[in-house]
Amino acid sequence: MNPIIKRYRRRTTGWIPLLCLALLLPALGGCGNAAGTPSATNESAGSGSGSGTKLQPLTVMLDWYPNAVHTFLYAAEEQGYFDEEGLDVTIQMPADSNDALKLVAAGKADLALSYQPQVLMARGEEIPVRSIAALVRHPLNHLLVPESGGIASPKDLSGHAVGFSSIPLYEAMLRAMVNYDGGDAASLNMIDVGYDLIPAVTTGRVEGIIGGFINHEALLLEKEGVPMTSFDPTDYGVPDYYELVLVASEPGLQQSQEAYAAFLRAARKGQQFTAEHPQEALDLLLAQQDATAPLERDIEARSLELLLPLMDAGKHPFGDQDGAVWEQVAEWLKQNGLLDSEVQSGDAFVNL
Repeated sequence: MNPIIKRYRRRTTGWIPLLCLALLLPALGGCGNAAGTPSATNESAGSGSGSGTKLQPLTVMLDWYPNAVHTFLYAAEEQGYFDEEGLDVTIQMPADSNDALKLVAAGKADLALSYQPQVLMARGEEIPVRSIAALVRHPLNHLLVPESGGIASPKDLSGHAVGFSSIPLYEAMLRAMVNYDGGDAASLNMIDVGYDLIPAVTTGRVEGIIGGFINHEALLLEKEGVPMTSFDPTDYGVPDYYELVLVASEPGLQQSQEAYAAFLRAARKGQQFTAEHPQEALDLLLAQQDATAPLERDIEARSLELLLPLMDAGKHPFGDQDGAVWEQVAEWLKQNGLLDSEVQSGDAFVNL
């Protein structure tokens, strides 16, 4: 199998079977410590800032295989910023992107990278997770159509075939975009293509896709000779949302809030290093790549170039979260039948 497709199949962002997880949590909770976190009270021998002090272990589960969006983590690791904060950080990759949120909720990882809508929907199923940082502050998931297809705006897809990746959230986003643009969302031929978004485009099976990221699928398709036009959902009635967030469990926050705050301080240094030295930081990422599915430097370099401004919090610290963004996203999810009306957006995040 093509290594690009092999890596691509690992990501299934968006909704997960959270009710099943809710039923499993009581049984899994005893697998960690009393607070439900795997390493909140453990220490391992190490040297923090060269002082000979012990480092506190902390496990971070990625949302997908290591790629450009994770560069700040590897920069923080390789530059010694985690050590300086007294942390021994282990970065792990999930077998499936849905696993990250499950594992942190069940106390099998301290922190996890996930997605803002997913966190809200998890809380709708009474899964005790909260976001502690906004990493990518704007959508990467755009409506993508081939430049040669004659689609000038979302409404032009009325009556045409569009692929999506099995995620009800993405289907709702596309329908909202088409309706907002004056088209007929009811006439869309929505085709669930699973993980095969790229082949669905290159074979002509669909005339557009939702669920593909501008920093990944769009770049890979262009490299394959199929340049894409992207439509930002925030231009067509979908609220601006945090694509990627850092998540902790509520028990973990009660037990290890200081360690999580230390992690964020180091992560901010890693992001600053990445912004100031992007090529050097990219080298640190590429040194960590999976040998069975190597990264392509040109793709990751372009991806990082796209990501850096979308990760910039401006005058606020990297990771800062705005309550208004959480409220707007929660209300949109409720209006589209994706979130219970009882869920309070303010409970879904905390700024440490």
